[in-house]
Amino acid sequence: MELIHGIDWYGMGTMFLRIVAILLCLVVHEVCHGLAAYRLGDPTAKMSNRLSFNPLHHLDVFGLIMMVTVGFGWAKPVPVDPRYFRKPKQGMAITALAGPISNFLLAYIAALGANALAGVMTLRGESTALITAFSFCYMLILMNIGLGVFNLIPFPPLDGSKVVAMFLPDRLYIRWMQLERYGMVILMAVLWFGWLDTYLYAARTFLVDMILRHTEGVFYLTMRLLG
Repeated sequence: MELIHGIDWYGMGTMFLRIVAILLCLVVHEVCHGLAAYRLGDPTAKMSNRLSFNPLHHLDVFGLIMMVTVGFGWAKPVPVDPRYFRKPKQGMAITALAGPISNFLLAYIAALGANALAGVMTLRGESTALITAFSFCYMLILMNIGLGVFNLIPFPPLDGSKVVAMFLPDRLYIRWMQLERYGMVILMAVLWFGWLDTYLYAARTFLVDMILRHTEGVFYLTMRLLG
């Protein structure tokens, strides 16, 4: 721990990287929701300026706090009007899935970077810049996988609920979507008591290990190129 004049600069630097990683995965998640809806014919997100990568347009303060503290959180939902979709149920499902898929893709890209950096450090030695870059990539992997897994929970208002809704008859679909008004309160209680912790962390650990193994070829490629 590096203390200078009573300030833990290492801890502050780690927290800064963590917040940047969280902002990146939340913003990408929400922008991809908006882009998917826009490609399907809904201009609502674009008109609401939610296709912007400015974090201030997307942040939910409580969701950000949850992401920082427990690793699972959310941003402000992108406004979507299913009346613009030719097939509303399918359109909502595709729009919902765009968020978690974007996080898994970003985690994969970060894993490529982490393996490349590990190869560089193995051959050329560690430096503050390389260690910082590697730590940031690894944070991106954890945060994006965590956010993607959390949002795939099939319970309103999370993204997974829209996929389930696609298979429901119209009468049940309306009732299912009405649960969004109470769903977040229920989820907060579930997360607070830790009832999903085991399953969420198991899923995240499995996916993180799988992605790192799938991209480890970059480590050996980097070693070969620099060796």
